[in-house]
Amino acid sequence: MRVLIMGGTRFIGVSLTKILAQQGHEVVLFNRGNKPAPLEGIDQIHGDRKNPQDLTEKLAGQRFDAVFDNNGRELSDTQPLVELFKDTVQHFVYVSSAGVYLKSEQMPHIEGDAVDPQSRHKGKHETEAYLAQQGLPWTSVRPVYIYGPQNYNDLEAWFFDRIVRDRPLPIPYDGTHITQLGHVKDLASAMAAILGNDTAKGQLYNISGERYVTFKGLALACAEAAGKAPDSVKLVYFDPKTFDFGKRKAFPLRVQHFFTDIHKAKTELNWQPEFDLIGGLKDSFQNDYLPSGRDQAEIDFSVDEQILASVQ
Repeated sequence: MRVLIMGGTRFIGVSLTKILAQQGHEVVLFNRGNKPAPLEGIDQIHGDRKNPQDLTEKLAGQRFDAVFDNNGRELSDTQPLVELFKDTVQHFVYVSSAGVYLKSEQMPHIEGDAVDPQSRHKGKHETEAYLAQQGLPWTSVRPVYIYGPQNYNDLEAWFFDRIVRDRPLPIPYDGTHITQLGHVKDLASAMAAILGNDTAKGQLYNISGERYVTFKGLALACAEAAGKAPDSVKLVYFDPKTFDFGKRKAFPLRVQHFFTDIHKAKTELNWQPEFDLIGGLKDSFQNDYLPSGRDQAEIDFSVDEQILASVQ
């Protein structure tokens, strides 16, 4: 297939480009041109997707069998793309978020659960609803927390920053909130498996790792991935409600149970996550965190210090 990827040079698109190219697809990236393509010989169209006129002019006359919209946050981001290609594209794949789900007492979240109209990801659900109305062959994936090499969100790196410097890790409450992480390569392989799959058309899929983990368990897994004995890591538990951090984040994950069932994706996409949590964290630590020099970088631990001064 001739495939258009929106973005393609930062995180999800890097893994997806490599997988699709390996499978023999012709991959074209649309982005602002701030970073090089992840593989030599990949065509790039440079433009600003936030400018609908720019998007339309740069892509007018192009034909694609499939479109992957990895970075549309609001309906206004995606609508011009759909209007351009809805009559010609064989598959339109949208990256949404499990963050659209309404907080629930019954877990894990499954596809079809109620969504939160006040979610900061509500634009993604509005986009899903729009895609369902357009009559084009679409699929939406809902990752939970994505991690792995080139992650530009401070997730695993937040833990590594403290572990490599032998600093205590501030953990909310008693560390028993349950969450879920999925490796970026596993997300990309699931997205690639959507192509040519008629069953996936018109469907939503939760995509993440096979197992769930507590906040404490994640901290210990990060320690093991970084080559430290888990029992050597000091965890300091704190009550977030007793602090005023302003807009600063004291912890990289939402402080609630947040995890999904991925059975539908495994069954209908014939997909299986490759990475267990420790293996995936080792991949991130050894192939991104250390090579980037972040273990030697200047890190702001002022929020940690505020917590530690109060609870120790």
